Amino acid sequence: MLAIAICFSFVLGAQNVGLNVGDIAPEISLPTPNGDTVNLSSLRGKMVLIDFWASWCGPCRNENPNVVKAYKAYKDKKFKSGNGFTVYGVSLDKSAERWTAAIESDNLTWTNVSDLQYWYSAAGMTYQVNSIPCNFLIDGNGVIVAKNLRGMFLESTLEDLVVK
Repeated sequence: MLAIAICFSFVLGAQNVGLNVGDIAPEISLPTPNGDTVNLSSLRGKMVLIDFWASWCGPCRNENPNVVKAYKAYKDKKFKSGNGFTVYGVSLDKSAERWTAAIESDNLTWTNVSDLQYWYSAAGMTYQVNSIPCNFLIDGNGVIVAKNLRGMFLESTLEDLVVK
């Protein structure tokens, strides 16, 4: 009976929810600065960078211009598995004021969410984030295709996934 279940899962293309490349990214459901809750799964169909960061994190703030550049360059591209690219920014802030000021200052025009629980963020714990910046690139099906892409590596990875 177990063999039948395993074969059935293989035929259907079932994948594990997890944190490794090839796994389905775990769901995140957090509020935006204006209080609306946005589910990560609502962005299915696009390439999505789940970007863990915080306003108080110098390396994160230094990386933000690279993410903004990649967003502007790839937001309207067609990918092998997804149409368009966006960012789902998950902040590990504890101050709403500092968080929203950083979003504005760094021109982070994509979906930004946080439970303002600092290192105790539900999403941070689910994704086992123990340092930031930290990110996961997921395809239009919600599958993790790369992790911890910074600087030119984010853009080169996106370029490799664009339909030529």
